[in-house]
Amino acid sequence: MSEPSVPTVVDALEPWPGTVDWRPVSGRLIAVHLIGIATWTVILLAGAVTGVALGGQVIWFWAMGGVLLLAVWRSVIAARAVRAWGYAERDKDLLVRHGLLVRHLSIVPYARMQYVDVTAGPLERAFGLATVQLHTAAAASNARVPGLAPQEASRLRDRLTALGEDRAEGL
Repeated sequence: MSEPSVPTVVDALEPWPGTVDWRPVSGRLIAVHLIGIATWTVILLAGAVTGVALGGQVIWFWAMGGVLLLAVWRSVIAARAVRAWGYAERDKDLLVRHGLLVRHLSIVPYARMQYVDVTAGPLERAFGLATVQLHTAAAASNARVPGLAPQEASRLRDRLTALGEDRAEGL
C-alpha cells in the first residue's frame, strides 16, 4: 500500500516559493521609475538652488548633496526593485510578490475578489504599460501588478474576473 503524498512545505522565511512559476513584469517599468526619480530630483534640486540663491547658507549645499546621493541610490535600486515584482496564477488564488529589503507575498483567493481594475497613467501609457489592481473585501489585502503590457493586463483582468465569479458562486 502506498502512502499519501505530502504537500511541499514552503519555508515561511522564504516568500518566493521555488515551486511556483513566477511571471515577471516588463523591464520597461525600470524606465518609468527612473523618470519618476529624475522628476523628483529636479524638483527638490530646484528648491535647494532657490535656498542657495536666497540665503546662501551651507545647509542648502548639504541638501543638494543629499538629494543627489538619494537620487543615485534610488536609481541603482530601481532595476532590482522592478525585477523583484512577479505574479503567479494558481488554481484557487493569485500570488503577487515584490520588495527587496522587506519582501511581500500577497495571496489573493479568486473567491475573495470583488473587482479588478486596469489603470495606466500617462507615463505608463507612453511606455506601453498598465497596472492590474485587485480589490477584495478586506482593505489591507488589495494587491496590484504593475508593469504589464496592456494586452496581458486585459487578459489577466478577464481571467481573474471569470475565476472570481466562478468561485463566488460556490459560496
